[in-house]
Amino acid sequence: QVQLSESGGGSVEAGGRLTLSCALSGYNSGNSCLGWFRQAPGKEREGVTAIDSDGSTRYVDSVKGRFTLSKDDAKNGLYLRMESLKPEDTGMYYCAATIGHCSTVCRGGDCYAAYFENWGQGTQVTVSS
Repeated sequence: QVQLSESGGGSVEAGGRLTLSCALSGYNSGNSCLGWFRQAPGKEREGVTAIDSDGSTRYVDSVKGRFTLSKDDAKNGLYLRMESLKPEDTGMYYCAATIGHCSTVCRGGDCYAAYFENWGQGTQVTVSS
């Protein structure tokens, strides 16, 4: 059973930075697409970034150049470094996992939440102006 647990959220001012972590267990590190999604109040959950087993990453346009996704399979960890944060980055951030290649569940940097079977409980990120 795949389990995910996020940490690292918080409140920062615009322009600040945060690093989110996701602890994983029970996943297939050699054949998984791991992603971060976020959901603002009243809005649908949206894909932010994803990484394949080979370490290749993809990002939604709104975070390119500001967010960096990485993983450490030895530590079963997924990390999202967020810089130059904007108020519109505010939301609950979730890590998620699915079996297979990210190209099957994402179109470019846009990944589809419905295709990810396993989710963490989320961590809140609040960016004030």
